[in-house]
Amino acid sequence: MKRSPHHNLHDELGARFVNFGGWDMPVQYTSVLQEHRAVRESAGFFDITHLGRFELTGPGAKGALRSLLCNDIDLVEPGRAQYTMMLNDSGGVIDDMIIWWWDDELFWVLPNALNHARVMSAFAVQPDCSVTDLQRTTMMIAVQGPDAPQILEDVLGEAPGRYRTIRVSFQGGTVSMAGTGYTGERGGEVSTDPDTGHAFLSALLEAGVIPCGLGARDTLRLEAGLALWGEDLDESTTPLEAGLGFAVSLDHEFVGRDVLVEQSENGVSRLLTGFILDERGIPRHGYRIRTESGEGVVTSGNISPLLKTGVGLAYVGPPPDPDAVQLDVEIRGKWIPGRIAKPPFHKA
Repeated sequence: MKRSPHHNLHDELGARFVNFGGWDMPVQYTSVLQEHRAVRESAGFFDITHLGRFELTGPGAKGALRSLLCNDIDLVEPGRAQYTMMLNDSGGVIDDMIIWWWDDELFWVLPNALNHARVMSAFAVQPDCSVTDLQRTTMMIAVQGPDAPQILEDVLGEAPGRYRTIRVSFQGGTVSMAGTGYTGERGGEVSTDPDTGHAFLSALLEAGVIPCGLGARDTLRLEAGLALWGEDLDESTTPLEAGLGFAVSLDHEFVGRDVLVEQSENGVSRLLTGFILDERGIPRHGYRIRTESGEGVVTSGNISPLLKTGVGLAYVGPPPDPDAVQLDVEIRGKWIPGRIAKPPFHKA
C-alpha cells in the first residue's frame, strides 16, 4: 500500500488511517466533527498526496486538452486553473479534474486518485505532447477555511486567488499552488517536493492550522454540494445530468460532445438534485427518493454537521419541477420528509 511521505508525522499527530484507492491515508485525527468545524470556522489542512497529478508539455498539449476534455482551456489563460471532465463516447464522465495552466505549453492535470493512471495514459498517446508523472516525486496539501488565504500568505509570502495558479520559493524549494479545493471554503492546494513539504507542514502546525482527515473532507464537500466521482459521477452520468453544465463548452470538438448537444437541445431525463431533510434520518447512497414529479435514488448523503440534519444529492427523473419543494427519502422502510435545496446546503 502506498503512503504519503508524511505518514509518520500524521501518526505522531494521532491520525487513524484508511485504505483509499491503494493509499494508507488519514481518515481523522480527533473527530470528524471537530475537523469539519475547524475548516468552516478557521482553517484546516488535508494531506491529499494520493490525488493524481501529472505534467503535460509540448506543442500538442493544448490540443490534447481540447480534444479529450469537455471544458475549453481556451476560455482561460496561463496562470489560471479550470474544472473540467473527460467523457466517453456516450457522454459519461470517465473522470472530473482540475487543470493548472503554467505556460503556453506547460500544464498540470489533476485527476482523481483512482483514475490517475487511466487519464495519464489517455494523454500520453496524444500527438506532440508528453506526460511526466508527478505523483511519485511530489506531495500535496490542501489548506482550507476562511483563515486559509491569510495563513498561506503569512507562511509562503503569497496566496493564490480563486482558480489562480502561482509558484513561490520556500525553504529552498519551489511550491506550486492553486486557489482550488474541495470543501466549499477559501484556500488553496499546494504541491512541492517532500522535504519542502515537511517544512511547510511544520509551519502550518506552528500557525495553529488543524490537521484534518478524509472523513471531514467528505462531509465538507457534501455540505457544499460538490459531486464525488464514483458516487455522484461515473461513466453512466453526463455532466448535464449532474448539473455541471458550467464546465461544458460545446464550441469545440471533444469526445462525447454529440450526446451533450442532444441533451442541451432536448433536455435531460434526470437531474442530480440537492435536498435537506426536515426530520431525523441519515440518507445513504442507494436510498430511494420521491418528489412531486419524479423518483430517483440518493447518490451521496449524510448528516450536515452545521445544519444537524440530513443532506444529500440524488438523481431524480424526470427532473423536478423548478417550483417544487417537497420530497421524501425512504430510510429503513419509512419515508422521511424533506425539501429540494440548492447547494451549498450550509449557506441555504
